[in-house]
Amino acid sequence: MSTNHGDDKKSVRSLDQLAQDIPPPRDLWPGIAAAIEKDANAKGARRRDPGTNPVTRLQWVALAAVIAALAVGVWVGRNVIPVGGSPSQVAEIGGAEDVITAAYVKDPRYLRDRAELVRSLDEKMKTLPPETQRKVTASLETIRKSIADIQTALGKDPGNALLQELLVNSYQDEMRVLTAVQAANGSEI
Repeated sequence: MSTNHGDDKKSVRSLDQLAQDIPPPRDLWPGIAAAIEKDANAKGARRRDPGTNPVTRLQWVALAAVIAALAVGVWVGRNVIPVGGSPSQVAEIGGAEDVITAAYVKDPRYLRDRAELVRSLDEKMKTLPPETQRKVTASLETIRKSIADIQTALGKDPGNALLQELLVNSYQDEMRVLTAVQAANGSEI
């Protein structure tokens, strides 16, 4: 790298050897300062006009979003997560008493259908091959243990939405097994 200063040619070996005070071909600062001042004046004019203040519009949008979120929360609280009702339902399943403490399962149609499937479970199990009977029994035991574990955890943290969803899914799994046994015609499920 070399620089040309007049007639003599000099080789630059480090950055310290470069000239430190070379003025720019033109001074840009007056134009920049004028643009900054013009922009500041334009913003000041907009702040004086209350109808065009972007902060105010943003605040209204934020307020609307908060109200919408609150409305959705109230709707979910009232329609999705039921409250009240009996905290426990007792059902006779496979000869052993299984206490199901779930305030989330209170739909009369569900309770009626489940009770009917549980009543017919012993009869239907007798028509299945022994290996299928073992599989069904193991599945129901696993599901019931899962329901009991989830209910215990919900007793410690009743507002936990994930546990509530897991509990509902476990009840659905139980219904699928009971329905599959009901639909079986002496064959494997």
